[in-house]
Amino acid sequence: MTSGPTNAHDTAAAHERAKAQLLRPKATLSRPLRFWYALATSDELGSKPLARTLFDAPIVLFRTETGRAAALTDRCPHRNIPLSLGHVRGERIACAYHGWEMDTEGACRFVPSLVGEAESRSRRTPAHAVREQQGVVWVWGKPDDAPDKDPHRFAMLRERGYTTVRRTVEAQGTLYSTLENALDVPHTAFLHRGLFRSESRGITITAKVERSADRVVAEYLGEPRPPGIVARILSPSGGTVTHFDRFIMPSIAQVEYRIGDENHFLVDSVMTPVSDFVTKIYAVVSYRMRIPGVVLRPLLTPLALRVFQQDAVILGRQSETIRRFGGESFASTEIDVLGKHIARLLFAGEREETPTPASEEISLVV
Repeated sequence: MTSGPTNAHDTAAAHERAKAQLLRPKATLSRPLRFWYALATSDELGSKPLARTLFDAPIVLFRTETGRAAALTDRCPHRNIPLSLGHVRGERIACAYHGWEMDTEGACRFVPSLVGEAESRSRRTPAHAVREQQGVVWVWGKPDDAPDKDPHRFAMLRERGYTTVRRTVEAQGTLYSTLENALDVPHTAFLHRGLFRSESRGITITAKVERSADRVVAEYLGEPRPPGIVARILSPSGGTVTHFDRFIMPSIAQVEYRIGDENHFLVDSVMTPVSDFVTKIYAVVSYRMRIPGVVLRPLLTPLALRVFQQDAVILGRQSETIRRFGGESFASTEIDVLGKHIARLLFAGEREETPTPASEEISLVV
């Protein structure tokens, strides 16, 4: 029979949990788990375990002695010590506290000093499927679950004639806000004025938007080369822009420009929701220009990092405001082209639903 004090304690704990939930800032937060997320680069995952976080959930990555990448919940089932504090022993990870050894599927295979079978349902830790490709360690978001799709592939990586730059950076923003920022055209004329765009030149362009089950694509028609340092470097002689912005579930933002016949630029960014208000970005930038890539790289890299720094600062201030006011308050117009579609796809992914296709045309003045 349960005693009174225990009931009182449980009631108080439930009260605190409810209070914390009420006080938690209400933002556009979704957790679509049945998808692949980038948790490390292949170079990062060496002989030592790595502690990572996905949607606030601790995960340990480790590479076995035969080179296989594995991911488990970062908690030993014995005494709750992070497995990331341990070490790799053959094809297993050994806990730093009592030496329990867990295999890549999360089963306990060895308990020092134990006479008898080590494996038991109560002694296992949840495991995540792992796929390593193109220098990225991808982890399936839902533990103890079989993937039903492949990870994202970087389209132009190692493509002949292209120069590629890879960067990993972090933003103090929600997954949704970081994705929308990466694919938002109007802010570039203000936040990045002089680097890429400027205030309106009075030119009307059309955005054709197509949403399908796992992505939304915006094609911008009728835009001449934008003003700004970056655009002038990419296409010194001007030209008409072919511009696509793509969101691909659950966390990929692609920005693609073709200016004239010779210049092609693709930013392929994979966002990892570390926590509610922290997003890590694994970016692969591939370009083919009339000017040789070895000449352009030292010019473009600092400019691109400057653009990201401006975005990171504004996302951080946005998150501060959301926290201060206890939630978001968005007022949108039709020129916020992709935001509503990104949110719809993210929440549908969380519910494991398939959204209906949609299309629209939007006029913007740039």
